[in-house]
Amino acid sequence: MAPTITRRIALAGLSAALLWPSLANAAEIHVASSGGFAAAYKVLTPAFEQATGNTVSTGWGPSMGATTDAVPARLARQEPIDVLIMVDYALENLVHQGVVAPGTRVDLARSGIGVVVRAGAPHTDISTPAALRQALLDAKSVAYSDSASGVYIQNEMFHRLGIEAQMHGKARMIPATPVGEIVARGEADLGFQQISELKPIRGIDLVGPLPPEVQQVTIFSAGILARSAQPEAARALIAYLASPAAAPAIRDSGMEPMDAPPRSPNDHRRPHPGAPGPVGPPSGHHRRRRRHRPGDGRQLRRLRRRRLRVRRERAGAD
Repeated sequence: MAPTITRRIALAGLSAALLWPSLANAAEIHVASSGGFAAAYKVLTPAFEQATGNTVSTGWGPSMGATTDAVPARLARQEPIDVLIMVDYALENLVHQGVVAPGTRVDLARSGIGVVVRAGAPHTDISTPAALRQALLDAKSVAYSDSASGVYIQNEMFHRLGIEAQMHGKARMIPATPVGEIVARGEADLGFQQISELKPIRGIDLVGPLPPEVQQVTIFSAGILARSAQPEAARALIAYLASPAAAPAIRDSGMEPMDAPPRSPNDHRRPHPGAPGPVGPPSGHHRRRRRHRPGDGRQLRRLRRRRLRVRRERAGAD
């Protein structure tokens, strides 16, 4: 990432963190996150830790499913978690269940599904639904994830393309392991997963996103657990991840920030089939971002002075 972008992200982390009033006491924030947001998150969190003195401990796993690291399994084990980052409808279900504190959900990014082949393999045409259908029929084996993108492909996309029967026996859902690794090892001709999860994998080529007519854009959202031990620090972290200055890292990872216009006509906040009720608009997300603009120079100077005053008071007490 370019140095100017890194500096801008660090500035955003400082501004967001100073909105948290408990500056004198560093906190440990426990996060459970879907791998779909991992690439951007790993770039952004070090600046947050450096600016605040907080530490962020992260566990990775899919938003759904029965694997050991999946978010539902972590919650069932009562792991210490302050922040969840996962697909929006799954997070909203946890709000309805009282697991996630109401009013804390913030939408962070949009992510589309991509198609990969093994590095060096011919790039099959997937530019239209008809071309994608033919590519799937021609492939000897197909792999897709066990999270939101894979559930959509298995339960909806194959049906929409009219190839459910033909996919039976040669298309499989991959639990836990990144789909890109399966394709890189030659265990599948075509792989489907969130583009942000495919880009970091070596040994594969990204053919491109699904055609807009069958694309399913996933929204990744963050929320604070009702039982969080560090709700204020968690709120500062989420505000930082949602800030406009985090947008470059989000774009570099293959996702789109929430402020960017949707690229696909299928980008809408409806829950996946089986999720109860409509999700609706994010709770106060845009209002919070407008109040706390990291680029506001006067606010940033005021917050810097406040942090300096705290340091001086602490030094005097010592």
